[in-house]
Amino acid sequence: MASRAALYLRVSTGRQAESDLSIPDQRRQMEAYCAGKGWTLGEVFVEPGNTATDDKRPSFQAMIEAALTKPALFDVILVHSFSRFFRDQFQFEFYIRKLAKNGVRLVSITQELGDDPMSAMMRKIMALFDEYQSKENAKHTLRAMKENARQGFWNGSRPPLGYRVYVAEQRGAKLKKKLEIDPINAEKVRLIYRLALFGTDGSGPMGFKSIAAYLNDRDIRTRDGGKFGLDAIHQILHRPSYMGEHHFNRTDHKLRKRKPDAEHAICEVPAIVTREEFQAVQDSLHLRHWKRTHPSHVTSRVLLGGIAFCGKCGGAMTLRTGRSSTGIQYRYYTCSTKARQGSTACEGITVNEGRLDAAVVEHLERRLLHPERLEVLLGNVIDKRSEWIDRRRVHVVELRQRATQAAAKLKRLYEALEDGFASTEDQDFKDRMRELAIIRDEARADADRAQAAIDKLGPMLTPETLGRFAEVAKERLRGEDGKYRREHVRALAQRVEVISKNEMRIVGNRTDLLRTLAASAGEQSAVLGVRSFKPKWRARNDSNVRPSDS
Repeated sequence: MASRAALYLRVSTGRQAESDLSIPDQRRQMEAYCAGKGWTLGEVFVEPGNTATDDKRPSFQAMIEAALTKPALFDVILVHSFSRFFRDQFQFEFYIRKLAKNGVRLVSITQELGDDPMSAMMRKIMALFDEYQSKENAKHTLRAMKENARQGFWNGSRPPLGYRVYVAEQRGAKLKKKLEIDPINAEKVRLIYRLALFGTDGSGPMGFKSIAAYLNDRDIRTRDGGKFGLDAIHQILHRPSYMGEHHFNRTDHKLRKRKPDAEHAICEVPAIVTREEFQAVQDSLHLRHWKRTHPSHVTSRVLLGGIAFCGKCGGAMTLRTGRSSTGIQYRYYTCSTKARQGSTACEGITVNEGRLDAAVVEHLERRLLHPERLEVLLGNVIDKRSEWIDRRRVHVVELRQRATQAAAKLKRLYEALEDGFASTEDQDFKDRMRELAIIRDEARADADRAQAAIDKLGPMLTPETLGRFAEVAKERLRGEDGKYRREHVRALAQRVEVISKNEMRIVGNRTDLLRTLAASAGEQSAVLGVRSFKPKWRARNDSNVRPSDS
């Protein structure tokens, strides 16, 4: 009885599958081989553009499934060479044995071997050499691609949201490509960064879920027209490409792990957000991470709950209560590390609650909420307002031009339709009209949103308004509303490090400070600047406050 043969045809890349003659040539040679052996030609499995270093190949899996059915649908799997089947020696032998148990053999038309031990050894050596050659080729290819990225060229794959690919130059037969900013989608990226930094109307930073809901509720869609999800927002806010540095070779996709920074190749691309804006988002996300702020601290009644830390070990300061020998109850902040692990873990710091609270509030009133000090602290942030407005106006102009161009092209297509030069039966014509309409509508909507963001800016903060803001903020800090008082303190001081019973350090955020002052006076924040995280508001020794002196 003639053997039944299945053909397995594979090329490594999609480009080969589209333009190379390898698959037709493999098929022709295999059919001739089957005819010479008198084998019956069975099913043909074609694998266009998949590597043989793993088994994640649809046609390969379909072939293995058919070969392992009982009885098998064929007796022989025919390949051009063993490297077409696998380039991993261990996996190669694993599947060879699985097939053999079901009576199916693997035959190469260019590397004919028998069933004796010598042939088995030669097959293993060939598979091992194919694996080595594959790894060497991958190493050299990666080295060339990393150098290509360092020169600013795009290595392929889908560009991040906000970018598009264009042909920058031609070297011989190769087209060298780069990324350029896509005005429509880039505005979506800028909006996401603004929401992450400032929220809506100065409401404060928004999280991934809130940003996704905001975009989806306003029908702002992804590049493919779908809704934004948490993963998409996370990637956008963590991708350094948007500040002009695309990291090629950043991730090991097989292990799904980040590679060391030394293995990255930095490809310069046009920046969609400034480096300061990108870093501000990273700092903000870091400070708000659940590992740094426990949810219980958000609703805590303790004034400094969640923001007071031990200056010795960095652990949180928690509130403890006790009674004196006379029965008087007292409350104090103490190092949680010492409370949990003992004095061997941290010598610990203990400070009276009222004393520390009063010291922090007085420091904020006397040393921070002073008009001259505020003008120095916030001057750089305020100055960026005009720069921000100029950039947004340029984006608005670009978006309006894009919308006008799309509308003009759409008008010409309508005219061609009216004059009888085109037909709505032509699917390509209909698709082009739909595409232009989407571009026109999205560009107009993004331009309107960008213009609205400019229009929402309030008046420029002056020394007089800063003074007024400071006075209102001082009153709020001394107010009876405990909840508002806690929120106000935490907005002005994101971290209080207790160094000793008589010394502490306050960590602040300039943009949160500005937003809080503006909110205290009931006015819109006039600045959409960059969040600037500084570990000390005062660079000199006066950044340290002594609770005993207050």
